Amino acid sequence: MEVKVVREILEANEVIAKQNKELFSQKGVYVLNLMGAPGTGKTTLLEKTIEMVKDRWPLAVIEGDIATSRDAERVARYGVQVVQINTGGACHLDGNMVREGLKALNLDGIRLLLVENVGNLVCPAEFNIGEDDKVMVLSVTEGDDKPLKYPLMFQVSSLLILNKVDLLPYVDFDLERFRDFTRKVNPRLEVIEVSCKTGQGLQRWIEWLQGRLEGRR
Repeated sequence: MEVKVVREILEANEVIAKQNKELFSQKGVYVLNLMGAPGTGKTTLLEKTIEMVKDRWPLAVIEGDIATSRDAERVARYGVQVVQINTGGACHLDGNMVREGLKALNLDGIRLLLVENVGNLVCPAEFNIGEDDKVMVLSVTEGDDKPLKYPLMFQVSSLLILNKVDLLPYVDFDLERFRDFTRKVNPRLEVIEVSCKTGQGLQRWIEWLQGRLEGRR
């Protein structure tokens, strides 16, 4: 019975996610679902991204968290549209939550919608929200075995951003072993090594993003 209920929930979410995607397509908006565990640097990456592209592409942001509006307040300082969605305990955003959040945004003229999902390595990967791409953020402080322990998120992502690589000399993280584990889980997954602190890899990330936006024209 529990398996049936879970399947029904996922199927209902797919219907709403498809409706969201149709709306995004009509508006000409590219939507990116940013996933990862708490503390990987998702919000900091968002801030760096906004700094680098806000004068190039009109954008908006949806922030997902269990509680507080701290991340939305950080993003709002950059003068872009942002809405906070608090799940009240749920470990992920779903299609319906995003649909409700969109009521607070004006998508007219927006090219890029960045959605920061709730910090979690499991649930966000299971629920589509109508996005064009899922991008995973992992930090070297989490350990190099995460592709084997949490394979689904690696399998459904279009890109993996390995953040905080400036800390590699100080943590027990084998980069080659991590790359090997990642290839075993998803041979097609592109990996960009980034340090939001030093700026390493950020330009490559923006170039990847530009390619995705141009591909929607």
